[in-house]
Amino acid sequence: MKNIKQTAQNIFDLADIKIDGNRPWDIQVHDDRFYQRVLAGGSLGLGESYMDGWWDCEKLDEFFYRVLMAKLDKKITGIKKVEILSFLLRAKFKNMQSKGKNSEKGVEHYNVGNDLYEKMLGKSMAYTCGYWKGLKDSPENLDKAQFAKLDLICKKLHLKPGMHILELGCGFGGFAKFAAENYGVKVVGSNISVEQVKFAKEHCKRLPVEIRLQDYRNIKGTIDNPNEKFDRIVTIGMVEHVGPKNYKKFFEIVSNNLKKRGLFLYHGIGNNYSKSRTDTWIDKYIFPNAVLPSPKYITQASEGILVMEDWHNFGAYYDKTLMAWYNNFMKNWSEIKKIKDDKGNLKYDNRFKRMWIFYLLCCAGNFRSRTYNQLWQIVFSKNGVEGGYESVR
Repeated sequence: MKNIKQTAQNIFDLADIKIDGNRPWDIQVHDDRFYQRVLAGGSLGLGESYMDGWWDCEKLDEFFYRVLMAKLDKKITGIKKVEILSFLLRAKFKNMQSKGKNSEKGVEHYNVGNDLYEKMLGKSMAYTCGYWKGLKDSPENLDKAQFAKLDLICKKLHLKPGMHILELGCGFGGFAKFAAENYGVKVVGSNISVEQVKFAKEHCKRLPVEIRLQDYRNIKGTIDNPNEKFDRIVTIGMVEHVGPKNYKKFFEIVSNNLKKRGLFLYHGIGNNYSKSRTDTWIDKYIFPNAVLPSPKYITQASEGILVMEDWHNFGAYYDKTLMAWYNNFMKNWSEIKKIKDDKGNLKYDNRFKRMWIFYLLCCAGNFRSRTYNQLWQIVFSKNGVEGGYESVR
């Protein structure tokens, strides 16, 4: 055991992390099986052993910040190569984001329970990165940051009263509600999460908003006319679930539903590297079959279909957003753990709590490191903006 512990410590030394150290980002190991599990299983072993209570860390976000800054994932090679090869072959020859797979797996995370998200997301119910420009990073400013993000999107799209807007992947209906109330537009929102659609319909009642339980590949027409195209199209945090084999088709669908002088705003997480898979722990427990597109994927898929007008990266704000969600989650855990399902069983146990903490804080550390994940808002036009597009920040 001494040798395997030393092997693990040698790896963590590359990130200035000590096993059983006393700094906030050092880890405390409670079960010696941790070392074998992590060295053999990589990120999956790291996450599952945390869920099982085998180790702890006072500042998990800082732990991951250091791990990612040191790029330990590229230095640890203990994961069985045959397992990686198997996953890559599946991703290469199978469409992991086909309609059936999206319906079965891709929405599990969003159907986990509206009651949980209401305790975590705040008034906006926006489950995407907020726009923290000029705001201090505190949970109290989360709502301001989210509404600033929604307003930024509306301004970038140059919304005007009476316009017809299509939102692909409308989440809990936050954008649709905001745009209809503040900009006087009509919105069609599509989503394949039953729980989110249920919430969004209630959220947008008595507004010129239509929420559809519908895959983005089946979208056609506005509220008033099924043959009419849209003035503007927006997607906020949905492209992560589209998948590399579907990117070109996605942009074609946008183009086919957009008016001649229309604009499309793409808001989504991206990766600095072109990959056909995501982190193994994230894939298993949080976002099954999700893939983060790279700039290469986006530009190649949109080439010849839409005109890129503006590219805005504010990925550093995702760190602030995730930490605000984490603080809300922890503050409300005493209430969350009492929530029961329709059968009277408790929905969220301690293992779920540890899973959720690991998810939020590993993502916060990732965005803080600025090494891999980014948050992009990209504005496209159908045929180019006459006189040029003026960027909004």
